[in-house]
Amino acid sequence: MKIISVILTFFFLLSLSGWSQQQQVIKTIQAGNDYYKQQQFDQAAAQYNKALQIDPSSLTAKFNLANTLYKQDKPDEGAKLFSEITGNTKETDLRSKSYYNKGVILSKQKKLEESIETYKNALRQNPEDKETRENLQKALLELKKKNPPKKKDQKENKKKQDQKKQQQPKMSPKEAEQRLKLLEQKEKEVQQRLQKERAKSGGGQGKDW
Repeated sequence: MKIISVILTFFFLLSLSGWSQQQQVIKTIQAGNDYYKQQQFDQAAAQYNKALQIDPSSLTAKFNLANTLYKQDKPDEGAKLFSEITGNTKETDLRSKSYYNKGVILSKQKKLEESIETYKNALRQNPEDKETRENLQKALLELKKKNPPKKKDQKENKKKQDQKKQQQPKMSPKEAEQRLKLLEQKEKEVQQRLQKERAKSGGGQGKDW
C-alpha cells in the first residue's frame, strides 16, 4: 500500500500575481522534489514551506509537503494537509490523489472506518482507479476481521429472520370481520349442539330406587 509520491504538475490559482513569482515557486518546489527523491525529507519540507511562504495557495507545494510530513513520521499533519487540499481544489485528479494518500495514512494508523470513507471519496473522483479500489477492499476485509459478528448477534439475527418467515401477512379490516363472523357462527353451532345433547340425556326424571 504505497502513497502517491510528489507531483510535478503545478497548480496555480488566478490570484497568484506575476510570472516571476510563479517561476520562483516552481524553482523552489523542484528543489524540494530533488531533496525528496534523495530521501532528505527535512530539506524537502523546508523548500515546500518556502514555496508556500511565496504563494500560500500553491496546491502542489502543499501536496508535496503533506507527503514529506508522512515520510517524517508526522501522519496526522500530512492527513490534515490532504484534507485542506480536497476542500480547496476543483482539480479532479489532485482531489483523487489527495483522498487516496489520506486513505493510505488512515489505513496505516488502523483507522479503518475513516480510511474506507476516504477511499470511497477518491473513487468518486476517479472511479477507474484500480489501486484505490484494491485498497478499499483490503480495508473492508481488515475491518471485517477486526469486528467479526458475535455468536449472540448471529443467533438474534437468525431468530428475527425465522420470526419474519412465520409472520402472516396483515389482514385487511374486511378479512378480519369475516373471520370474526365465522368464529361466532362456529361458536353458535357448538352451543346449539351441546344444548341438544343435554336435552337428550337429561330430559326425563331419574329413577327411584
